Amino acid sequence: MMSSDLLVELLQNLDAPQGRYAELERYHTGAQSLAWISPESRKALGNRLSRMASNIPRLAVSSLTERLRIVGFSDPHAWKLFVDSDTDQLAAQVMADALLYSVGYVLVWSKDGRPVASVESPRQCAVLRDPADRSVIAGVKRYRTKTQTHAYVYLPDRIEHHVANTPGAATAGFELVETLDNPLGVVPLVPIDNGGSEVDDLVPLVDALNKLLVDMMTASEAAGKPRRWIAGLELVERERVDADGNPVLDDDDEPVIDLVSPIDDVNTIQTMISEQSDTKFGQLPASDLSGFKEGVQVIISQIAAVSALPAHYLNPLSSSQVPSADGLRASEASLTARAEQKQLLFGRAWELVGRLLIAVDRSADPTTIPLRVTWGSAATRSVAQEADAAVKLFQSGLLSRRATLARLGFTDDEIEAELDAINDDASAARDIAVGTYMRGQRDAA
Repeated sequence: MMSSDLLVELLQNLDAPQGRYAELERYHTGAQSLAWISPESRKALGNRLSRMASNIPRLAVSSLTERLRIVGFSDPHAWKLFVDSDTDQLAAQVMADALLYSVGYVLVWSKDGRPVASVESPRQCAVLRDPADRSVIAGVKRYRTKTQTHAYVYLPDRIEHHVANTPGAATAGFELVETLDNPLGVVPLVPIDNGGSEVDDLVPLVDALNKLLVDMMTASEAAGKPRRWIAGLELVERERVDADGNPVLDDDDEPVIDLVSPIDDVNTIQTMISEQSDTKFGQLPASDLSGFKEGVQVIISQIAAVSALPAHYLNPLSSSQVPSADGLRASEASLTARAEQKQLLFGRAWELVGRLLIAVDRSADPTTIPLRVTWGSAATRSVAQEADAAVKLFQSGLLSRRATLARLGFTDDEIEAELDAINDDASAARDIAVGTYMRGQRDAA
């Protein structure tokens, strides 16, 4: 395949899902259009309630992202490079992209002689996979400036830089301006693939929920104020006028007279008076909005089933909220299991990122570097219970001090720092003990 043909194929793969990405982003930011609204209702609402959204998609993505914490690698050097390039802080954004758009990207390369890993947007990047083994065979990143469009093609043996002298180039008009050798032997653009968006299944349910909320707000406009009525009040004659205030004439050029209530709006006035003795005033019973609550609860239950979000996430005011630590763990079991499944799904890609960082640093072959990623616990932690269990395991001799600290969620850097501090404290204590002993010997002599 010629380079130009490969570039076109890569850019087509990049452009194909952009419409879907834009829709998912609207749902993630709560900026989607109202659904299930009839044309008549939409016309009646006008620009009121044009954006009424309960942002469940953002909650679904963030609740998983906050449980996906990389705390180390089996090779401490890989973790050091990972931290030095700030990827430990940016990894959450990549996984949030993967959960929202179905894929996120990390680009590993060298800058000023040191390995760096940068977080890349799926709105700018795409890859081609080998249909036989699903391995990445090519990648592309396209970005635009005010005057040009740049496209980088990442291949196992080289990197090509293409430029088009227009800011809106899609697939045509690119010229190859630079080619760099790729000593890594693999594509340095790593996809963190989720296989699908976590928001896809929520879209129809969120649309239904927002429809109910809009209906409730519209009904509350009418139910928020008491509706009053008047019977037996004599109507008055009033000339009909047009939009400019001019009298409306009939076929005989006579003003059109309407019989209207002498009170313009019975729902806004504070006092009503009538000279007729048989006039009656009254008020209609208030509207009941409880039916909307039942509908919302049905939709919320479906959202919980699809997203694995616990009840206290979706309805914190409900009686189902469990205050105890054990109760929280039990209610979040499904969400925790889903987060652990994502750890397994994303683990291979993050291990490749770590191997590429080492390969760039040591000029090694990344395929020959053994590496495993270490994840933090996806479950909600009770610090007191975790500490008590860890102390018992350490005192019984089942765990070493290092393993105990790792069980408590310490990162590799924190474990090393803590072990050094423990050794320093022990050395200081020995010095004090020796000094006390020697002082006692001198006093005895």
